[in-house]
Amino acid sequence: MTGGRSRILAVAVLFSAGLLAGCGGSDKSIDKFQRGTLSTEVYTAEQIFERGEFELERGRAGDAAYFFAEVERLYPYSDWAKRSLIMQAYSFHKAEDYPNSRAAAQRYIDFYPAEDDAAYAQYLLALSYYDQIDEVGRDQGLTFQALQSLRAVIENYPESDYADSAMLKFDLAFDHLAGKEMEIGRYYLKRDQFAAAANRFRVVVEDFQTTTHTPEALHRLVESYLSLGLYDEAQTAGAILGHNYQSTEWYQDSYKLLTSAGLELKSRGNNWLSSIYRQTVKGEWL
Repeated sequence: MTGGRSRILAVAVLFSAGLLAGCGGSDKSIDKFQRGTLSTEVYTAEQIFERGEFELERGRAGDAAYFFAEVERLYPYSDWAKRSLIMQAYSFHKAEDYPNSRAAAQRYIDFYPAEDDAAYAQYLLALSYYDQIDEVGRDQGLTFQALQSLRAVIENYPESDYADSAMLKFDLAFDHLAGKEMEIGRYYLKRDQFAAAANRFRVVVEDFQTTTHTPEALHRLVESYLSLGLYDEAQTAGAILGHNYQSTEWYQDSYKLLTSAGLELKSRGNNWLSSIYRQTVKGEWL
């Protein structure tokens, strides 16, 4: 941020003596600006910008966003407007006003795509979705949007300071989606709707292989297919589990289920799981 803390405090004093006169330094100062009682128009872009910084310093992110927006409004196309726009996105995010944070970040990307801060703007846009991801049991629309925006950071700004963090968050969001499929699958399994359950666990194994949920998904497939009498599929799921996740509790549980039914943990038949077995275990991709 521009200037030291002493400079920010000096600007705060200036505003207290002028812009905030008659307000007693109360929390209603921003409201009076918005009603037109007081005006920022007699101050320079730098002074208003530093007032925004001061508001951030004292934890008033919403008020900070207002001042940064004033810079953009009063001094459009200036360097201060450009700097204020990225600070708006940051301030709105700090205030958990995610739609406005996202809008400011997108404007920055649209207006200044070649600037260094464009990577940060894209990262803030992704965070505006990521930080709203709900618990597994709720709608995952925001998770999909977070994944798309995080991918944009990774692909468009691979050398930026935000690429590594975006990759980590992408993996976590991806795992979150797999968790949603698992929850639905378990719901069906508990109600003996084995075909519907198997379909959900299949999605995890096919589309979310790199997530932490894959071992359990394979075990649940063993359970589901045994209940459906699809023994080739059950044995093949167990074989994949035994090859890739033998140290897990899910392998132990599947081993007991299959062997107690007189079955082996080996690839059998020609089904979707046997195809995965050939690819992941034998390395046969054709």
